[in-house]
Amino acid sequence: MTSPPPPESVAVELEKLRGTMAEGFARVDGSLALLVQRGDQTDRQLADHDQRLDALERGRWPLPSVAALVGTLGLAISLWQFAATR
Repeated sequence: MTSPPPPESVAVELEKLRGTMAEGFARVDGSLALLVQRGDQTDRQLADHDQRLDALERGRWPLPSVAALVGTLGLAISLWQFAATR
């Protein structure tokens, strides 16, 4: 049979394992913090794009109305000129 390892070596190995685990958790925490930061940046960009799109939509609504008005005025003037030449 083999003899059990001395208690000092078990303590040393446990300390190494603790250090490795702490390092791994620190790395995971850093990665999670980076993902949270990127998510926040994405949320801000989406909010900015929504605001810009809303502003564009608000500025665009009178264009079809103006086009219809110009077309109607053009038709009215053409009919008036046609009627005046007869």
